[in-house]
Amino acid sequence: MISLKNFFLRNVAQTSPSPLMLEIKKAKGIYLYGTDGKKYIDLIAGVSVTNVGHRNIRVINAVRKQLSKFTHTHVYGELVLYPQVRFAQYLDSLLPYEMSSVYFVNSGAEAIEGALKLAKKYTGRTELISFKNAYHGSTHGALSIQGSETYKTSFRPLLPDTRQIEFNNFDDLKYITEKTACVVVEPIQGEAGIIMPENGFLKVLRKRCDETGALLVFDEIQTGIGRTGKMFAFENFDVVPDIITLAKAFGGGMPLGAFIAPKEIMDSLKDNPALGHITTFGGHPVSCAAGYEAMKIVEEKGLHIKAVKKGELFKEHLVHDKIKEVRGTGLFLAVDLGSSNLLFKFMDKSLENGILTDWFLFNDRSFRITPPLTITEEEIKITVKKILKTLDEI
Repeated sequence: MISLKNFFLRNVAQTSPSPLMLEIKKAKGIYLYGTDGKKYIDLIAGVSVTNVGHRNIRVINAVRKQLSKFTHTHVYGELVLYPQVRFAQYLDSLLPYEMSSVYFVNSGAEAIEGALKLAKKYTGRTELISFKNAYHGSTHGALSIQGSETYKTSFRPLLPDTRQIEFNNFDDLKYITEKTACVVVEPIQGEAGIIMPENGFLKVLRKRCDETGALLVFDEIQTGIGRTGKMFAFENFDVVPDIITLAKAFGGGMPLGAFIAPKEIMDSLKDNPALGHITTFGGHPVSCAAGYEAMKIVEEKGLHIKAVKKGELFKEHLVHDKIKEVRGTGLFLAVDLGSSNLLFKFMDKSLENGILTDWFLFNDRSFRITPPLTITEEEIKITVKKILKTLDEI
């Protein structure tokens, strides 16, 4: 078989100077298979995308069934399409009663862009507040509220009237005022290295938004669809946002995102102007069919509930003198090695040992454990042995 690597480097736009360069032939369950037959335990899951496992037969059949009927028909929102309506109705049944209106898009960044526009339109305000070390996407609006100057400086000027405050810093909540359109927060910070909210921080944040009239936006693009032990991470903290953004696992492996809000808020996008927010492929029927089936699998099999025990199993057995801490909840975990030098040695050796993992954009001391939620307890034990062996070897 001719290697595609040279064509990959020449013809596929690159995002870094050092891609992994693994040529994948197939995938199944928690495993990726290279063209040389070597298999890798996938601890990334496409960054929390393949929650129901690679090549899940129910998702495949749902895609095939929809393909046999129709694919794209018309610009989003003009025609009544069963896959969209069914999925939106299902989401309504899972979310708090206020969160009833779903705007489907194609990706997480698009969901964030839509949420920002919605907040500004509904409140008539312009200030956008987010948190340091938060990642919300790479498009201009999403980048504007990202919490790292490293990724922003080369692309300025970005959106004006933005401010980043410290996660878990109660004093910083004073910056949320009557000028603030919305506060965008990950209920658990992902690319910061899985940082949990502390001491009721999200509840106090909710209260401050209520006091000032600012909308609270939860970015659940990584944490949603069962990864943290609940279907949505906000359920862990007894806090309901005004707007929630979803993507990644939301599409069951297909490109799909959404921002969801009470109908009263969402309806502000309908006029003045009409078509103030539009998308061609958002809520693609095939993606909606896949996403609906994937979410049903999570719910019916209790994968979100089982994720808690599986996460604890990882924590229980990941004991090594090179491990400083294992943070997180469910199957949304970070293993802290204390130094970037040690981490990158681990990354290189882990690939040799058949483990595919990754570090975090804003934390180069920790690697992620976010496998498909379908991982079994036996597979967890095999994975842990490989991780500990790798740590011994570096």
